[in-house]
Amino acid sequence: MTPMNRTTVDLHFKNAVVTGACGGLGQALVRALLSSGAKVAMIGLDLAKMQAVAQSMHAGDRVRYYTPDVSNLEAMRKVADDWLDQSGLPDLIIANAGVAAGFDIEFVDDLQVFKRLLDINVLGPIYTFHPFIAKLRATPSHPCSLVGVASIAGWRGMPGNGAYCASKGALIRYLQSLRAECRHSSMRVHTVSPGYLRTALTAGNTFSMPGLLEPDIAAQIMLKAIQQGKEQIVIPKRIGWLSHLLSLLPVPLHDAILLRQPRKPRAGEAGSTPIPGLTDKSP
Repeated sequence: MTPMNRTTVDLHFKNAVVTGACGGLGQALVRALLSSGAKVAMIGLDLAKMQAVAQSMHAGDRVRYYTPDVSNLEAMRKVADDWLDQSGLPDLIIANAGVAAGFDIEFVDDLQVFKRLLDINVLGPIYTFHPFIAKLRATPSHPCSLVGVASIAGWRGMPGNGAYCASKGALIRYLQSLRAECRHSSMRVHTVSPGYLRTALTAGNTFSMPGLLEPDIAAQIMLKAIQQGKEQIVIPKRIGWLSHLLSLLPVPLHDAILLRQPRKPRAGEAGSTPIPGLTDKSP
């Protein structure tokens, strides 16, 4: 599949913060934003990857690199303080960092995997938004879009994927709460629920991935929808419709369909992706 032209969407964002900037979707988002002329704070764990993306876009001094653990509040505060000092208030904050792994409660090692997914996938977005909220509230004339990248997997629990589904489901509920809290401010909260994207997180999957989408296309759809003010963004839409249709089935039948699918690899198994910070597997 040929990636969508990166200049298709005329973006008005001028100052963006993007976590997970090393991953497939994160890199695609950064490319789209840089191509539109925005300044971007790239937050990720692989400095070389981030530098390569910025250099390919001839970003110059419009980009700064940060390598914190997004689940470390003090580290994220330092990132925000530096970006605010250097570039001012952002008008777009995308909490995109996330990890995935299969989960089986039978295995004690997987309990720490569960905890780490919650740390990164739930606390990570909260700690990404937190350092900016007070300053944005104190500047009501400054609009800002707060974007949480959840997943269609957060809509329903799936066998063997309980940790990821739980973390993304929790993120969706948190974003609902934050959206209501920000309703009468200049901040808008957007929940993005992608289906399957062709990234490192899905590379080891052996089950069917309907609607598999290239990250560059997903990034264009996502940024356009955010700019249009859409609060609930499903990428691609047809996978959301499919998920809703499946939810109409009797629960035992729905479970039976899911149980026939191969499970996502557990941490350490062939096809799994590394989970940053998972150094101690004991609960």
